[in-house]
Amino acid sequence: MNNVADIATMRRDRRLGTLALLLSSGTLICCALPVLLVTVGLGATVAAVTSAMPIFVTLAQYKAWFFLLSGLLVVSAGWIVYRERRLCPADPDQAALCARLRKLNTRVFWAAATIWGIGFSAAYLLLPIRIWLDV
Repeated sequence: MNNVADIATMRRDRRLGTLALLLSSGTLICCALPVLLVTVGLGATVAAVTSAMPIFVTLAQYKAWFFLLSGLLVVSAGWIVYRERRLCPADPDQAALCARLRKLNTRVFWAAATIWGIGFSAAYLLLPIRIWLDV
């Protein structure tokens, strides 16, 4: 692959990472935030927001698919970040751009993975743990 193609590939991979970040943030909004708000006693707030924006009910109905799709995107973004961690052109200018894009891709990936993990634990793990601890 030539240098221009390498940079184009890095930019395409950045878009995949950004999409993973957006979908994992969506898991927080649709599924984790309501659970956390109800847990701290703000159930009326959840009811008000749900009645004002019924799209949250639809997203919550398909929560498993939403988490599966966003999880697959986060995993694929992680694979891309891992696969291309050492691929940069020999030209110094393009190598500097490549290094910046790689650093940005890595940060976006870890942000998406962290957000997805928080959303997953809030949507699927907190209630069983709370029941198990009898709190």
